[in-house]
Amino acid sequence: MQVLLLGGHGKVALHLTPLLLARAWNVVSVIRNPDHEPEILSLAKSQSAKGKLNVLVSSLDDIKSDADAAKILDATDPDYVVWSAGAGGKGGPSRTNAIDANAAKHFISASFAHSRVSKFLLVSWVGSRRTKPTWFTDKDWESSRNVFTNVLPAYAKAKLEADEYLTAHAAVRAKQVASDAKRAPLQAICLRPGTLSDEPAVGKVKLGKTGAEGKVTREDVARDVDGMVTRFGLDS
Repeated sequence: MQVLLLGGHGKVALHLTPLLLARAWNVVSVIRNPDHEPEILSLAKSQSAKGKLNVLVSSLDDIKSDADAAKILDATDPDYVVWSAGAGGKGGPSRTNAIDANAAKHFISASFAHSRVSKFLLVSWVGSRRTKPTWFTDKDWESSRNVFTNVLPAYAKAKLEADEYLTAHAAVRAKQVASDAKRAPLQAICLRPGTLSDEPAVGKVKLGKTGAEGKVTREDVARDVDGMVTRFGLDS
């Protein structure tokens, strides 16, 4: 399998890369800063790394259209695409919107149009919702809304926009597959973890209906991404 990992120098991606390599999968890690390339390549030196690791230095700031994203997809020809990228608060609200919303959407569109991509996983956050889930407590919802209005409004709105864009594309593809047996399915996964921490992995992470107050380690998120990318079938 060929995996395109966008945001390769992020903390979740740094934990994820060795897991994918250990499966003898090939990974193309996309990073913005060439100074980070040696750190990325060092992840392939482990004895458990059986796949090939390549680094692509390419800034997501330059992704201004679906065509820009398609060029990277055509050059790397992945089976699966993992979006674990983001502006990280650098560059203000305009850059957050440009990367977390617009660049993500361009990669989503380009992936659904690509002939080989069969899975797209987007790492989001637990509060990326317009309405209160039935399993959220009032405190969960209040915490979530506080992020939207006070703490990280640009980030929260950008992530929600990208999440909904992925959901819409998945819905269209599902209808196309249902009406045309020759149409290849594409599985869309939106992973919405809680507040991230840098502690060592716990190893037991609750998936499904979780609240907004809980924390999860980045290493555990990486393990979840690995599990979802490798184990979830296209019909799940």
